[in-house]
Amino acid sequence: MSLRVAVVGSGPAGLYTAEALMKQAAEPVTVDVLERLPTPYGLVRYGVAPDHTSIKSIAGYLRGVLELPAVRFLGGVEFGRHVDAADLLACYDAVVYCTGAMVDRRMDIPGEDLPGSVAATDFVNWYCGHPDVPADRFVLDSPEVAVVGVGNVAVDVVRVLAKTADELRSTDVPEEVLTRLAASRVRRIHMIGRRGPEHAKFTLKELRELGELPNADVRVRPEECAADVTAASRQVRGNVEVLRSWAARGVTDRPRRVEMRFWMRPVEILGDRRVEAIRLERTRLVDGRVTGTGEFETLPVGMVLRSVGYRSVPLPGVPFSTSTMTVPNEAGRVRDREYVAGWLKRGPTGVIGTNKSDAAETVRTLLADLAGREPVRHADLDDILAARGVTPVTYEQWLSIEAAEAELAGSLGRGERVKLLGLAAMLTACDRRPSR
Repeated sequence: MSLRVAVVGSGPAGLYTAEALMKQAAEPVTVDVLERLPTPYGLVRYGVAPDHTSIKSIAGYLRGVLELPAVRFLGGVEFGRHVDAADLLACYDAVVYCTGAMVDRRMDIPGEDLPGSVAATDFVNWYCGHPDVPADRFVLDSPEVAVVGVGNVAVDVVRVLAKTADELRSTDVPEEVLTRLAASRVRRIHMIGRRGPEHAKFTLKELRELGELPNADVRVRPEECAADVTAASRQVRGNVEVLRSWAARGVTDRPRRVEMRFWMRPVEILGDRRVEAIRLERTRLVDGRVTGTGEFETLPVGMVLRSVGYRSVPLPGVPFSTSTMTVPNEAGRVRDREYVAGWLKRGPTGVIGTNKSDAAETVRTLLADLAGREPVRHADLDDILAARGVTPVTYEQWLSIEAAEAELAGSLGRGERVKLLGLAAMLTACDRRPSR
């Protein structure tokens, strides 16, 4: 009898886990990959900027995992709603949780809950066509916007705001979102970092892309990038060198402008009924800690997008640490027959490829634990779902969604695909109706 494993989540961590099971197991293994959305690939589909086609091509590799004969995709099945841990443990020899880090961290400053103050992931999900975010979620009617954070996600958000709709037309941005981007009134984007450029988390490649935008200037203040980086890493030296070159060049008459600010921390978001400004305080390091200097500045922005880190959310019935915001584990083991991989296991660190080695470690632990054990499963997930009125989206139906997106792109004269927006449109492409 083959080993049966359920993987909860079809992003990179989940599919790398399925692949590792296929490669490492000495006995036959079948894997069911459960996903709450009708679409697989998680962060690769809904978190990678649409103009980063080289990174999005990872989906082609992950597709190969889903097409392995012993791997089955079960879309539209939500853990905690349609099934729980007890259900899965009754049906499988082991369960691996791979649901990532889906929620932005908060800044915990006054005014953060004003309309117009939002998580960067909401904005990313919007332009990536996530079905949880409707097309009318964002109206870009403010001339000035603040993006708080200096990581790669913040750079992606700034770049999308700074580009014209025509520059994004060949990407897979949903047509409804592209229409709203075309109507954008944003002309100045402030990118704000609490520390200096030597502490920024963006990569050199991502940073350079900002300087290559044909319709946006990038401005940096010389005094804010005067860091001593002689002993720093090559990456840091490269970042600071690029920033200094931008600080030294003149300003053109391009229609949009990116203002990169360092050594500034948000202390309050101002406004009556919605965001009208953000108040910043100049900072410095004291014994390695960011400290305010008492020097303040106010920017007249109508929207604040925070990108200051991410965290996982607890899964019903699964242990969770509120201090680390991860599932406590030992080399991926949570408790008997329950395992974890990806950001839910280690926190939001590393790149997409880091999940591969992380998943391999979890699978080694799982296979060692189950070696020689007799199967304990006594139920069938298909029967449980059928009794609850849930019909999973199959891999073949997902391919129908892909085909519909390619057909839409062709009809609009836009690239290889244009994402369908909303759950109903996706299920229609599957010739289905939403389940309860």
